[in-house]
Amino acid sequence: VQLQASGGGLVLPGGSLRLSCAAAGRTSRTGTMGWFRQPPGKEREFVAAFRWDGSSTNYADSVRGRFAISRDNAKNTGYLQMNRLEPEDTAVYFCASTMRNLITSSRAIPSYYDVWGQGTLVTVSS
Repeated sequence: VQLQASGGGLVLPGGSLRLSCAAAGRTSRTGTMGWFRQPPGKEREFVAAFRWDGSSTNYADSVRGRFAISRDNAKNTGYLQMNRLEPEDTAVYFCASTMRNLITSSRAIPSYYDVWGQGTLVTVSS
């Protein structure tokens, strides 16, 4: 599987962006996709994740209620809809994938993911 993330850019505070992550070569019906971000000068942090079987999603406290994660199984693509963006959301956003159906408590741990996309930069600034 190879991941291709896209959709980043410059947006005003309060604006919206939608990131996409296409999973080329994915054939399994199981697995988990996660979104992480790395703000300038900071560590990588968990944003959101879903299981391809649709059983559940989870979010970091900092984005819950503003961001929404979704998927299109037919296109093997995951999405991260980001609303009410804040300057603190500025970061390089990465999507990651594993064939395992991760339980909720494991989805925020980067080492559980096997494949990572190249990252897409989101800048929130006036």
